[in-house]
Amino acid sequence: MIKSMEGQRVPQVKFKTRCDNKWVDLSSDDVFAGKSVIVFSLPGAFTPTCSSSHVPRFNQLQPLFQARGIDEVICVSVNDAFVMDEWRRSQKADRVTFLPDGNGDFTSRMGLLVGKEDLGFGKRSWRYSMLVRDGIIEKMFIEPDEPGDPFKVSDADTMLSYIDPQAELPHDVTVMSRPGCPFCARAKGLLRDAGIEFDELVLNRDFTDRTLRAVANATSYPQVFVDGQRIGDSDDLEAWLAADRSKAA
Repeated sequence: MIKSMEGQRVPQVKFKTRCDNKWVDLSSDDVFAGKSVIVFSLPGAFTPTCSSSHVPRFNQLQPLFQARGIDEVICVSVNDAFVMDEWRRSQKADRVTFLPDGNGDFTSRMGLLVGKEDLGFGKRSWRYSMLVRDGIIEKMFIEPDEPGDPFKVSDADTMLSYIDPQAELPHDVTVMSRPGCPFCARAKGLLRDAGIEFDELVLNRDFTDRTLRAVANATSYPQVFVDGQRIGDSDDLEAWLAADRSKAA
């Protein structure tokens, strides 16, 4: 049975990490002592939910955690340092520290090492997140003990709501652009000036005109989407930003 370790000190282990092509051993004190740290742990590098949802959202919300006194956001997995480093690069998750628990020592002592032999994974971590202050576990969000790989409570949004229930989430923004388009450049500039991060999809690299017509029912560029809503072109975006600022004031 999976049990919470809230109120207890994190296990004392050695993490085998790589830095500048050299092996570097980090103790639990090196990682946790004197700091406020968020840890989220997951079954494995490059696996679907971990790559599509768990890591990207913690990476996205890291500035909000930092603004609320969190020193570091750490991803732990029962994988070796080489795999974890490559996964971090592929995820472009530069705001998150990827900490390898290759032998499962830390995960085992947390009581969260589980068998995934049916998938050919061997022993892996159960999915969870926790807030650790100066080595003491303040809060844990452990996924329910049910078949499969549940992902219901260990997400970044749940952790942020615990730390600050009044926190406002950032907008999710995507710009569909065309190379050489001055209106696209203007839209991206407006977003940068407003301090809003965005993903950019470029015509004939990431999508085709058919895709644009299918998702936006439009043929002009750019097309901007915010929180699942189509805003429109750069003029529409400027108007939306003005309204958003007025609402926040």
